[in-house]
Amino acid sequence: MQMLQAGDNAPAFSLLNENNQTVSLRELAGKKVLMYFYPKAMTPGCTIQAQCLRDNIGELEQHNVVVFGVSPDAVKRLPKFIEKEQLNFSLLSDEDHSVADAFGVWGPKKFMGKEFDGIHRISFLIDEQGTIEKVFDKFTTKNHHEVVLTYLSNK
Repeated sequence: MQMLQAGDNAPAFSLLNENNQTVSLRELAGKKVLMYFYPKAMTPGCTIQAQCLRDNIGELEQHNVVVFGVSPDAVKRLPKFIEKEQLNFSLLSDEDHSVADAFGVWGPKKFMGKEFDGIHRISFLIDEQGTIEKVFDKFTTKNHHEVVLTYLSNK
């Protein structure tokens, strides 16, 4: 797993969102993009992380940041998660984990003594020109939004 770092160009990507519409990085030029990778919709940790981002979306938008959650979930699972948690940002389906691979967040994990490949919970702030500005890899699901907002407020 070779994770991208600040200063790297973000990989061009096109993924389907919860409405089965294609979202690509190219379309987002001129905005900061927070791409947060999460393992699976409607699981406890992923739910807490999404709720905290939902509750703080206004502050993120004040910094010209658009939020996208990326997981290997099928497109059909995403609207259920958005509706259940009343999320106010888009979720993207990376079923074949090609975008996770490109960002370097797909790799070996260990859970309850089992080893498997999966998405690591890491977020990337991409600047208006498509360069990775900041990598967030040290946070909990409860304080992820605080770590991001602290960074944005202190720059």
